[in-house]
Amino acid sequence: MSESKAVSQELNALGKAQAYQLADITKTPPQFGTLTPRWLTRFLEFKGLAAGIYRVNRVKEGDTPLDALCSSEKKGLEIPQGYVDYEKKPREYTLNSISTIINVDTAVEDVYSSPYDQTKEQLHLAIESLKERQESQIINNDDYGLLKNVAKSQIVKPLKDAPTPDDLDELLTKVWKEPSFFLAHPRAIAAFTRECTRRGVPPVTANIFGGVFITWRGIPIVPTDKLFVDGVKNPKAKTGKTNILLVRTGEAKRGVLGLFQNSLTGAADQSRGLSVRFRGVDDKGVASYLLSMYCSAAVLADDALAVLEDVEVGSYHEYNR
Repeated sequence: MSESKAVSQELNALGKAQAYQLADITKTPPQFGTLTPRWLTRFLEFKGLAAGIYRVNRVKEGDTPLDALCSSEKKGLEIPQGYVDYEKKPREYTLNSISTIINVDTAVEDVYSSPYDQTKEQLHLAIESLKERQESQIINNDDYGLLKNVAKSQIVKPLKDAPTPDDLDELLTKVWKEPSFFLAHPRAIAAFTRECTRRGVPPVTANIFGGVFITWRGIPIVPTDKLFVDGVKNPKAKTGKTNILLVRTGEAKRGVLGLFQNSLTGAADQSRGLSVRFRGVDDKGVASYLLSMYCSAAVLADDALAVLEDVEVGSYHEYNR
């Protein structure tokens, strides 16, 4: 068949552009590339509050809370007397609010809500954004953020630049009472695993909450991009400094707690401490929703939290093959 006849037959066939008009396109819901798994809020134990205030009552510290007699014969011996003293001005944590307003044109909602409900998708993305901010605040808030509440005695400096097994072991000496998890930027975790590989002690992995985590001494290393590298989540440079946290969580363990407000009016099922309120429809047919998330964090004891400061994420090694 000649080339001219083949071209003629192609022109007589239905083209892609015309067929496209009748095709039933399969679509995804809106994809938000900046969302993260937010593992911190899964690993951290949370406590709901009745009135938005959490008071941490501490006993005055000492070697033992009370003198006691230890003897096989109590006759003729005086049993020590006393009481356990409390701090007179304990710290109180007040919930902070993270809020945003979403506007939806009701005409758009009415006409373009199939197959996906436009209002639902807008609210979903807004809620996910609030959750991202919540995780960042738990780490970086100037008042209750974990980085701002590490006791001076719980600060560790790296032996060199990159985070090494020795450095994480030193953190474990600071939070040795039932440590729950390390928290680090993915670049810091990669730097640590390189140091482990160099020493011939690659860390093992564990499956927790449906995810795979590197562990050290049996403690999971939880990734988060909210522990910034040189002040940013996604550093472009190959080098940079960041911090690694070690956390014990749980009220019964005198650890670190996330805080949220219980029994909110208009509370959404998607997240604790989240309220979604319908603000009405204006004269132009725009519906408005107020989203508020109430959150904070508390450190119940100084030894529940430690930090490895200023570790370098850009150290690489050459290996002989």
